Amino acid sequence: MSQSPQAKYRKDYQSPEHTISHIDLTFDLHDTATQVTAVSKVKQLKKSETLVLDGEQLSLLAVEVDGQVWSDYQETEGRLEIYHLPPEFTLTLKTEINPLENTALEGLYKSGGAFCTQCEAEGFRRITYYLDRPDVLAKFTTKIIADKTENPFLLSNGNKVDSGELDSGRHWVKWEDPHPKPAYLFALVAGDFDVLRDQYVTGSGRHVDLEIFVDKGNLNRAGHAMTSLINSMKWDEERFGLEYDLDIYMIVAVDFFNMGAMENKGLNVFNSKFVLANEETATDNDYLGIEAVIGHEYFHNWTGNRVTCRDWFQLSLKEGLTVFRDQEFSSDLGSRAVNRINNVRIIRGPQFAEDASPMSHPIRPDKVIEMNNFYTLTVYEKGSEVIRMIHTLLGEEGFQKGMKLYFERHDGTAATCDDFVAAMQDASDVDLSDFKRWYSQSGTPTLKVDSQYDTEAQTFTLNVAQSTPATQEQKEKQALHIPLDIELYAKNGDVIPLQCNGLKVTNILDVKQEKESFVFENVQEKPVVSLLREFSAPVKLEYDYSDQELIFLMNYAKNDFARWDAGQMLLAKYIRENVAKLQQGKAFSLPEEVLDAFRGVLLSQKLEPAFVAEFMSLPSHNEVSGWFDTVDVDAIDSVLTSIKKVIAVNLEDELMATYRVLEQKEYTIEHDALGKRTLRNTCLSYLAHLDDGNSLVHAQYQSANNMTDTMAAMAAANLAQLPCREELMSDFSSKWSHDGLVMDKWFSLQGTSPAENVLSVIKETMNHPTFSLKNPNRIRSLIGSFLNANPVHFHAKDGSGYEFAGEILRTLNESNPQVASRLIDPMLKLRRYDAHRQKMMRKELENLAAMDNLAKDLYEKVTKALEA
Repeated sequence: MSQSPQAKYRKDYQSPEHTISHIDLTFDLHDTATQVTAVSKVKQLKKSETLVLDGEQLSLLAVEVDGQVWSDYQETEGRLEIYHLPPEFTLTLKTEINPLENTALEGLYKSGGAFCTQCEAEGFRRITYYLDRPDVLAKFTTKIIADKTENPFLLSNGNKVDSGELDSGRHWVKWEDPHPKPAYLFALVAGDFDVLRDQYVTGSGRHVDLEIFVDKGNLNRAGHAMTSLINSMKWDEERFGLEYDLDIYMIVAVDFFNMGAMENKGLNVFNSKFVLANEETATDNDYLGIEAVIGHEYFHNWTGNRVTCRDWFQLSLKEGLTVFRDQEFSSDLGSRAVNRINNVRIIRGPQFAEDASPMSHPIRPDKVIEMNNFYTLTVYEKGSEVIRMIHTLLGEEGFQKGMKLYFERHDGTAATCDDFVAAMQDASDVDLSDFKRWYSQSGTPTLKVDSQYDTEAQTFTLNVAQSTPATQEQKEKQALHIPLDIELYAKNGDVIPLQCNGLKVTNILDVKQEKESFVFENVQEKPVVSLLREFSAPVKLEYDYSDQELIFLMNYAKNDFARWDAGQMLLAKYIRENVAKLQQGKAFSLPEEVLDAFRGVLLSQKLEPAFVAEFMSLPSHNEVSGWFDTVDVDAIDSVLTSIKKVIAVNLEDELMATYRVLEQKEYTIEHDALGKRTLRNTCLSYLAHLDDGNSLVHAQYQSANNMTDTMAAMAAANLAQLPCREELMSDFSSKWSHDGLVMDKWFSLQGTSPAENVLSVIKETMNHPTFSLKNPNRIRSLIGSFLNANPVHFHAKDGSGYEFAGEILRTLNESNPQVASRLIDPMLKLRRYDAHRQKMMRKELENLAAMDNLAKDLYEKVTKALEA
């Protein structure tokens, strides 16, 4: 690059020199030449006669101050500087933009036939010159002018206040948002849609119109999204006492979208993946995903919109908190245990891997080059775990008091993570001063625990040591405040009450020092201890459990998550052991008692089917990779495949019986039906590896009356490489090639195929009429699945996977660098692999670094990886 992008630092934050209290926007929409008129009320906050505004890829047509043409300004790269201004004034700017050519999908762009915006984090500057920062909050009024035939619906934030007709077949609509907001929450959509309408009456009796806009012909796939929205509104009132605050709430589903969805005030713009569903086109996981994302964006109305973040370093203030809220929503409506397991899988897999990569950062980062690179699993998922720890320390009542105080103090403002912690501490009188280190310290802590039982004194002692390894930009680490949730069990499965110094104590141990000991009294027999229940902190746990203790916890732990976790630890022990055996040329083995333990879970009549399905699911290759200093890709894959086959062979009768008895004639998305389907299809994934697997899988595909069972059959055929795979894939493609969203499932199977020729198949699939490198969903489904979920072939010894990734990244660097930045993550972990693979990955990263036009999104990640 001719000039290296410069980093920004949290410590350098300064409040703005000017603010904008009101902005009136007028959009005259045309595909290649949209004109934007922005009239802003500007006020000087500090002594400065120069106003510096952000702007990218804009054609400036006119500048006026208080109605007079103003020529005292200068355009430079990425900014507009206007000089010699009065303390208060009205600024009028006219700009022209080209939505049709905006392939980056930031600012205003065309999605199919519709105009659409995406302004978080810094997209508004692609619409007009503005103070594009989250701590400038203004009241927005928006007038949209467009061709009425092509764009009968003209939508923006707030409430609709006026409309009218114009000559030449054009019309206009005016929207007014009464709530001050930063520019990143601005939204505009114009197009022709089918609309699903409903209404919600809030707890105080206010009537809110609900509208979901979808592409023509998709109205029959919007019902679940509407149900999820109503459930979200009701839940937020009941659990958090928060009501909606506008007359209308709108959701628009678009096909071209870099993210999952966006919480723009009153007008949420969604990736169609998280809106459209019916039993023919969507799987159970699609339904659950829609419910979670609809909830997430709705909950942002208070935790993100009403209280926003002061600067982008504080992103977890709104995202970590809102992820916690959407997780609680899903848990209250569905299975709390299963939801918790799925949340933890993300932390232990890709988030722990991110912590160990060159891009490791705290949930409140200190440094960034490209703001879009802040949208990470650490900020979102680990951020939610930090919120969950606060909830654990304060309890539900104390947490809700903290939330109430937080809103009282900061409603209508741009706040910080410190503001949130202060509200929680002040409302509960719980000291969180040490806890705040979670916001500033990167990396994954490890808890090493050992225990002693004193028969004579009848005491049980836990010794806990915590440590966090150095990360690339943070070598020194401090002890963290870690809530450690434990339980002690007697031999008969009874819970032993916890007592210290003659007093009853809670299950939550406050671990605050590098080394601490906890002594429990009146323990009349050597107990079995359950540690880190509910995954009470995002840490790695090391404790020398025996097989018998883990099997005991699988059977007797009162906490469902703890039972599942014991099973995972038992599997982990033998996965590690067999990887070492394979490397030494020894035979694979799995003890009979381990198989018996899983047989017992599968046959249990007390456990819900969805939970049993999670129990029977092996950890992912990516999660297992995180257990080793140097990843042996092929050995891990071989061991996981062997375990799958050994369980299938030894539990064949039980798996087949469960598969048969759980068959359902009718499809519903009721919780019980969903769980039974999940367990049945988990059984199928094992049975596919047996001699009769091909006929069983083929029969399910032929008889399936819903997409969940269809995709389960195809996934089983794909992973087991059954003879019927090609027939099923061909049939599916012929049925669904007209629907890109459904075909994404097919593309994902192509990307994750274990076949030796997978890369050539992927390249051929890129010519499929449904595939497009301009559509982020298509890219993520085919190419993203290969890079992230096909480790054996992505890390092929000949380097072909890395070369393919490099080619794709160079292409996307030109068209959509934000998507490219998300795809590159597997390449950043090069130091986890052997020297040969490191050399090949480094070569591709160096090729990227040598590009003259490398986007900031990629530049930041590439340089960090090479520095490592």
